[in-house]
This record gives sequence, C-alpha cells and structure tokens, in this order.
Amino acid sequence: MKRRLLPVAALGLLTLTQCNSSTSSSEANKSGTTAAAADTASFKVINEQFADLRLLRYQVPGFTALSAKQKEMLYYLYEAALSGRDIVYDQNYKHNLRVRRTLEAIWEANQQQLSSSDDAQKLSVYAKRVWFSNGIHHHYSTRKFVPECTPDYFAKLVKSVDAKTLPLQPGETVDQFISFITPIIFDPNVAPKRVNQVAGQDLIKTSATNFYGEGVTQAEVEAFYAKKIDKNDQAPISYGLNSQLAKNKDGQLEERTWSTNGMYAPAIKRMVGWLQKAANVAETPEQKDALTKLISFYQSGSLKTWDDYNIAWVKDTKSAIDVVNGFIEVYGDPLGYRATYESVVSFRDEEATKRIKAIGDQAQWFEDHSPIMDQHKKKNVVGITAKVITTVVESGDAAPSTPIGINLPNATWIRKQYGSKSVNLGNIVEAYDRASASSGMLDEFAYSPEEIARARQYGALAGKLHTDMHEVIGHASGQINPGVGTTKETLKNYASALEEARADLVALYYLPDAKLQELGVAPSPDVAKAEYDSYLRGGLITQLTRLQPGETVEEAHMRNRQMVAKWVLEHGKKDNVVELAKRDGKTFVHINDYAKLRTLFGELLRELQRLTSEGDFKAGKNLIETYGVQVDQALHKEVLARYEKLHIAPYQGFIQPRLVPTLNGDQVTDVTIEYPTNFPQQMLDYGKKYSFLPNYN
Repeated sequence: MKRRLLPVAALGLLTLTQCNSSTSSSEANKSGTTAAAADTASFKVINEQFADLRLLRYQVPGFTALSAKQKEMLYYLYEAALSGRDIVYDQNYKHNLRVRRTLEAIWEANQQQLSSSDDAQKLSVYAKRVWFSNGIHHHYSTRKFVPECTPDYFAKLVKSVDAKTLPLQPGETVDQFISFITPIIFDPNVAPKRVNQVAGQDLIKTSATNFYGEGVTQAEVEAFYAKKIDKNDQAPISYGLNSQLAKNKDGQLEERTWSTNGMYAPAIKRMVGWLQKAANVAETPEQKDALTKLISFYQSGSLKTWDDYNIAWVKDTKSAIDVVNGFIEVYGDPLGYRATYESVVSFRDEEATKRIKAIGDQAQWFEDHSPIMDQHKKKNVVGITAKVITTVVESGDAAPSTPIGINLPNATWIRKQYGSKSVNLGNIVEAYDRASASSGMLDEFAYSPEEIARARQYGALAGKLHTDMHEVIGHASGQINPGVGTTKETLKNYASALEEARADLVALYYLPDAKLQELGVAPSPDVAKAEYDSYLRGGLITQLTRLQPGETVEEAHMRNRQMVAKWVLEHGKKDNVVELAKRDGKTFVHINDYAKLRTLFGELLRELQRLTSEGDFKAGKNLIETYGVQVDQALHKEVLARYEKLHIAPYQGFIQPRLVPTLNGDQVTDVTIEYPTNFPQQMLDYGKKYSFLPNYN
C-alpha cells in the first residue's frame, strides 16, 4: 500500500517561455543538468507549472559516499526500473502508447515552434500532461483530459513530420491514422474515465483501463474468480495480479500473463537482464535470493513465485540498497485484482531511520493498546522493518507522481506470518516540504494564528510521523477472521479506500499518545494537534481543490480522507468537537476538543477493523457512499474561488535524477548522478531509450 500526499501548494507560475523551453540532449547535459554536488540551499526544487500540475526535483544526498559496488548495483536497478516504463502506459489505456509516440514525433520535429502560437502552447501542455499521467487520463482523478488546441492544428503537425516517425500500423496511411487517433485524443466521450467507481454501474465496461479485454463485464470477472478462490486458503495467491483478463477466440475468459514468455515480454526481458546484473553484485545473500526469485517470477509469471519473492524480500533487512519492482498496487483496477507496474530504487537513510525504527520496534505495544476488538488484534506482530529511504529513481506508476510512504507486501497473510517493510521516502518528503514552504495555503485556509504557528513549528514533523504510523503500524495492524477471504473479495471496489482509512486512523489515534513522546519521536502534544488540524482541513476543505465543479470524489485516498473527516464532524456534533466555522464569508475547520476527537478516531477505527475482519461489504459501502463520495457544491465553489487567487497547482510530481556510468569495456567502474531540469527532454530521452513494446500488446 502507498500513502499519497495531501494537496500541497506551489509557489507560483512560471512564464510560458520557461514552461515550454526545450533543448537538445547535448545542451541539456551542459546547461540543463545540475552537478551532483550542488548545495542543498541553492538547489532549485520547483521546476515548472502547467495545467493543474507542478514539476519538482529532488536531490539524492549520500549518493557520492556510497561504494563503487553499491553505485553499480543502483545503476542496474535504475535501468531495470526504467525498462518497464512502457508497461504502465499500456495498462492504463490500450491506445496510450500510440498517443505518446505521436506526441514524441511531433515534439521532436517542431521544437522551435512549440511556443510560437497559442495552439502550439496548448498542444505542448497536453503533451506534458500525457507524460505526467502516463497516458491520456488524469493520474489522480482518472478522467480523460483533451488538448485545448484544435484538431486541425494537430492534424497539420502530424502531416508535417516524417511518416516513418509516426506509430502507424501496417498498411495504414497518415490520413487514416489521423482519422483514427483524433477522436481518441479530442473526443471527451471516448474512454471518458480510466477507473470508474460509481456505484450501480458496470465498473469494467465503463472503465478505460487495459486490464480487461473487449466485451468483458464485471459480472463475468467476479464469477471467474469466485470459481478460483478458496476463502479458507490461509496462504492465497494474489489472483489476477499480473495478467490481463480477456476473451479468447471461443469467447472464453483467460488470463494473459505478463512475463518474459507472455504479454509485455519485450520490456520484461530487458528488466530481467538488468536485474540479473544487479543480483550478481548484491550486498547480501538475502538480497541476492530475493532478486533471483523476482527474476524467476518475471520469467514464469507464477504468482506462487511472486509470494516466494515477497517473503524473501521481507527477510532482506541488512542490505542498504533496496528496490520495489513489480506489479504491485491495484488502485488502477476498479475491482482491485490487477496491479500496475512500478519501481522505486533507493538506499537507507541511516540517521533518519532511527525515528521510524523506534516506532516499528514497538509494533506489538501499539497492537495491544489499540481500540479495536481483542479478537481482531494480532497476538504476535512479526517482522516489521521500518526505515527512511533515499530515493534514487522512480518509474511506472510511481512517477512522476510519487507516494511518500510505502508498506509492502500487500498480501495480508505474508504480513501476518513473515512481516512487512514500511518506508518513508525521506528525500521526496523533503522536496515537497521545501516546495510548499511559502505557498499561502495556511494563511488562506487555517482557522487561526495559533493554528498557523503550530503548523509552521510542527507541521513537517507531524506529517512524517503520520506517514510513519500509517505505513509501519497502520497497514500492519489487525487481522482478518478465518474463512472470510481477502478484502478485494469481500469489500470489493471499496477495499482500497477503507484500507487507507484504517491505516490513517491508526496513525491519528496514536499521534497524541504519550508513547510517542516516551520514544522521543514527538517533542510535544502540539505535534498531534498540528496533524489533526491538517488532516481535517484537508479532508473537509482543501482536497476539494482537486475536483472540478460538479464532480464527486472517486480516488481511494480522497474518499478515505473525506469519509474520516465527515464522519467525525457528524458524530462529534453533539459535543461540538469539530465545526465548520464561518468568518468573513469564508469556511474554516475548527477543532474545539482534541481529546474527544481522538476518541472519535478510535471509535471509527474499531468499526473499520470490524468490517475488514468480518468482510462486511454493506457496512463498508455505507461508510464510503455516505461520507466519502458526495461534495457540498456551495462549499466547493467557495474553496475553488479562494484557491484560484493563490495561483498554485494541486498536484505535483518529479523530474527524475539521471545515473551516468563510467565504463571500462562492459565493466561499470563508477556512477555519477545528475539532476535534469528539462521535463520534456527527459520524456523524449526515455521514449528513445526505453521504448520496447509494440503499439498494441
């Protein structure tokens, strides 16, 4: 599971010239890259802003101090991560690779003209949005976005490029291609939503995701897996995780497995080649064993081997270098079976890990003192490895938009029997904090000067502790009753939102606890107050900036936060625990009783754990649909108007660092790190170097 960051604020808009600047690769190396030794204080975190997006950069402190062998291994993992980049595009939508390659061809051929006219600038913004979202649907809302330029202008540019650079199908003419691709790009009614979560609709037929073949229905998917899954299996494999479910020529459903011998083979073979190199320079036997099993999984497509790999990965606790690589998170599947490709390459931040490790070492204490029912508590919490990591590169579903916390594996039985790894992405969080330091969000949306002062003093630490507790204790806590089955079977399309809410509530419940002060990780009770302020402000007000007028909430993390915030607002009304206060025509969240609010968090946590443990779909659906979906349109209109005056973007992501090897023949003798500043150029470079899949797979 991943923790996504709440809306954070940008400092301001760059000029169109800055946003649309583009240089050649050689020029980027000279002027578009900052030396690795750049001083942190002078390092420019904010790069550019367009549409509702802002691009940042992050540093990789400590990289130069690593040994040559460690750098070599990181380079191999870096190449493996980026080699799978095409996969997520194809998973998100079947036409994404053709759209991306069309935009790459246009951009390469028309770099000098991309800021010369209004239409040109609009198309350049669209191209960057596609790169940011790994496709034509918004990375967060999953709604389709379309260019603001005209179809005629787009067609003119397509015709101006060498046809050999266009993603034409065999025998297809340029005119035929334009006729085919234009509605895919410009018609908002063609594939309008990548992931549909509207209750009562066929979630498969109404979702554009490429996880399912043509003509497959939700009822067919559910029946297909109902026959396969044994709810009494104490070690169930993650059915459907690494395959597309489609109908064969006889109309029968079958899984098209993603492996070196199946779907996505060209990219996966490249990934395996780099992973084999990494395994040869592994830091420990445990790390080599894990990588070897990961390679075997990619070669066989066996989900049993995937479980074996995850167990081996959890056991590798001594290696400084680590990698997340695979088909992992199921947020992109409306039914929660299939996972998108992602990779995060990192090494441990030894000093910062002391904070998160102190929490992980007390996991049993937190479980024992939880407000959940005794029968839902784990009697023996095992194997929680907690650390802060320094991210080196992210790819697939983890980039450009990134999580700030990760807890894996996702299989509950592995977490129960073997443990889990919980990480805080330290340098990513640092970059976010630097970018949002003077955004104006607090001044506009915080209730009082005291709240603002508390946030400025403790907000950054409070956010880190919430992430620590969410990942380390939250996702690892509680247990499902025997014979109930996994949450994707019982809670279905509400499983992700409910699980994120459960983990959030564990963190919120414990943040004020004296235990955190005893552990030395929270210097004051005001740390918890700062997070309570921030969480409710986000869940009730500021996350509305991510929605367009008239929209409801569909993304799992947003549903989670709104559900929690609205539930405590309603259930605390009698004692006026939390109120939506009005002042000068503006709405604010004001907490009147922090102690009672903690009690409410505990009560909701108890109920969420109950419905998770018992597989109570009706109760879970009721919570999300009652509190997590609908939006107060009058409040939304007010919030958007206030937010617009700040001139900031609600979504952020990153340009990735670049690793450059020094070679002696085929031998890597050293690796240096660079920090590119040109997002389009990085995307073009990736498109040339890591484009391994055909247009259709």
